[in-house]
Parts: sequence; C-alpha cells; structure tokens
Amino acid sequence: MATTSLWHVSRRLTDLIKYVENPEKTIAKDAELGELFDVIDYVRRDDATAEGEYVSTINCMRETAFEQMIMTKKQFGKTSGYIAWHGYQSFKPGEITPDECHRIGLELAKEMWGERYQIIVTTHLDKDHIHNHFCFNSVSFRDGKKYNYSKKERQRMIDISDRLCIEHGLSVIKNPHKAASRPIWFDEKQGKDTLYNIYRRDIVDAVNNSKSVNGFEKYLKRLGYQVDLNKKHWRIKMPGRDHYTRMDTLDERFTAESITDQIVHARGRFAERPYAVVTYPPEMPQEYRQPGFIERMIQGTNLYKLYLYYCYQLGILPDKTSYRPTSPILKEDLRKADEISAQARYMERKGVSTMEDLLADREEISSELKDLSAARTKIYNKMRRAKPEELHDLRSRRDELSRKIEILRRDLKCNHKIEERSATIKDKLLTVLENEKTHSLDGRNRSRASGDRNER
Repeated sequence: MATTSLWHVSRRLTDLIKYVENPEKTIAKDAELGELFDVIDYVRRDDATAEGEYVSTINCMRETAFEQMIMTKKQFGKTSGYIAWHGYQSFKPGEITPDECHRIGLELAKEMWGERYQIIVTTHLDKDHIHNHFCFNSVSFRDGKKYNYSKKERQRMIDISDRLCIEHGLSVIKNPHKAASRPIWFDEKQGKDTLYNIYRRDIVDAVNNSKSVNGFEKYLKRLGYQVDLNKKHWRIKMPGRDHYTRMDTLDERFTAESITDQIVHARGRFAERPYAVVTYPPEMPQEYRQPGFIERMIQGTNLYKLYLYYCYQLGILPDKTSYRPTSPILKEDLRKADEISAQARYMERKGVSTMEDLLADREEISSELKDLSAARTKIYNKMRRAKPEELHDLRSRRDELSRKIEILRRDLKCNHKIEERSATIKDKLLTVLENEKTHSLDGRNRSRASGDRNER
C-alpha cells in the first residue's frame, strides 16, 4: 500500500544557483526554499539513503543534476515561477524492502515524467515507513514547456502507483479519502477533539450501546447527528455541516456489514442499554438552570453572560472541572477552548457586557490606534533628519509605540472575533436545545407507550 503526494517549490532561481555553487554558505530564507534545499541535500544524505545507495537520476547525472536543471531553465528562458516539483511515495511499514521500494519509485518517476523532465529519485530508510522522494525540474529539457500539475495528473500518479503496487504483490488503499487539513492533522496528533475523532468515538459508543441497527441510528440522532443508513455506504453529519461523511472513510471497520456484525455480537452484553443523553456541567450556577434561561440568553443582549454560559457548557469553567460535553456540536468547539476562554477574559478585563459595549470598545481602540500610528509616523520622519546622538532616544520612543500598537491590534482582532463567535454560539445553542426538546419528547412518548402496554 502506497500513498503519494506532489507539490511545487517556488521562489527565485538565483537562490537555488547560490546554494548549488556554495551550499555551506547559503541559508534558506524561508521554509519553502528550505524545503528545496533539503531535497538537494537528499543527494548527499548518506544516513537516510544507505550511504547513497538509494539515489538515482533520470535524464541527468547524479553529481551535476541541479546544475543541469539550471542550464535547462536558462536555455529556454524559464527562470521564474515554480523552479521544481517535490513529491513522495510512502509505503506501509514492514510491507516492502528498500531495493523494491527504490525500484518501484524509479518505475513511477519514469512513467510519470521520464520522457520530458530531469529527475532525482531517492529512497529513505530513516522512518518506520520506507518512502521515495522525487524532485524534478519544472522545465522540460525537450521543449522548454513547464510541468502543469492538475487533478488529472494527480489521479494518474495514484493510478500508476497502485498498479505498480499490485504488480509487485503489495496492497493498495481500497477506500481512499481526502486527508485532513494541516491544522486538524496537528490537533489530532495532540489528541484534541477534531470533527473526525468525535465521529469515531460516538460511532463506537453507539455500536456498544445498541441492540439493533435501528437502535444504533437512534443513539446517534439523540446526540444530535444526522444519519443516513439508506445507502451502501452509511453516512453521518454534524448539524451545521454542508456534507455528510462516509463512516467507512473514518475507519475501514465502519462499513455497514461490519457495524451490523459488531452490534449482533454485542447483544446480551448488558441487560439494559443506556440512551444517549445531552449532559450539563454539575458546577453550572443555579441561575443558568432555570426553565427558559437558554431562550432568554440567546434572544437577550448580555454578551458576557452568553460567553460564560457557553464556557460552562464546554467545561472550560470552572477551572479544573472534569466535565466534558456529550453533544458533538459542543465537543468540536473544545479545540478552540483556549481562544474562547481568552475572549471571555477580554470582556471581563474591558468591562464588556453587551454588544453596544463591544462596539463602543472597538471605536475607542480604533481611535487610540490611529493616534499612536500617527505619532509613530512622526518619529519615523524625525529619524530621517535626526543627528546620530538623537537616534537612540527616537528608536526607544518608536519601539514603545510599536509595542502599544501591537497590543491594540491584538485587542481589536479579539473584539471582532467576539462579535463573529457570538452569532455561532447562539446558533449552536439553539441546535442543541432543539435536539434536546425533540428527544425529551421522544422519551416521554416511549414512557407513555410503555405504560399503555403495561396497562394492557
């Protein structure tokens, strides 16, 4: 099983030329260019490539590969824009040998780009998963045309890689799906409640607490999900989301057949199965528990109380509480707990209670920011005409103003974010409230039906 990806490397060709001519004295000016320098270093990285054994080139010489790429660019006058393309092909741990990995990488590179581009292929052994890296010139040595990466090319790369894996007796990904965005990927690595993690845990809970597929569906709906079990691939969606997510893309074990089998085998594990319920923090003030309080809160103007209530619902307040929400809508916002908490502290520090207070505070910040920026501009003008002995004092005053401006800009950004989030908080609380009312009614109907049966 192999996964593949490809991305461009841009910036100025002169930076690449300087590096090739004198790599020890050239410093990457940004992360993207540093990435390209890393690719160049792969040719020389003995620790990752088994003393250089797994380094090959196509349509150029290994020792002068990048010099030849630069000559091609100059020959056709294509020295701007994307300067190279960098990609990888990564294999499942323990499924492939280094020799076979390198051989497949070369076959992929030749079929994809071998007729027109200069390519470096390296195989890395420094991770649990053996993987190939590809770096090739963005300009064709045959006609000077630049490589155009499209959805069609992306699919061609996947298809060729899968075909080569099958030919070599390796597994392929049966249900490919789009990878999570980088921020979500980092949050998942840190164990935070991302959308897909929430889906996975709630599906497992629904399986473990259901006696039938119908019960499985009802369990998820009581939590607030929209569920579609009418197609081959079962789907789930959190309220407010535009699209459903296939369960079997969250985990290959979440197919319709597998979930049904798991429910059947779990029967009899418990005498009675608990229903899914939306819980509330025990530490929440009594004021927030009164009937109709949520409706009044959502329709009212007290912004600060709305934030405090939401912090209780998320388990941010009080400090060190062990409570965590069961509603998936609220669970997802736990990823932003630090930001929400900071916004609540901002309102407390600024004495902001209502939307009118927030807008008045914004106007005050904007006015002060305008005055400080004008004062700093005057100092910049003085520095142009100042004598050397005056510069130290002017720089100190400039730096002090810059610090104040930076603080004000952060406050202004937070002010705007509070206005934006207050609308989403209201929407989410309304959704949770409607879901709670719906399933409270379902619960009463079930109790009534059970009572009628007992009477009969």
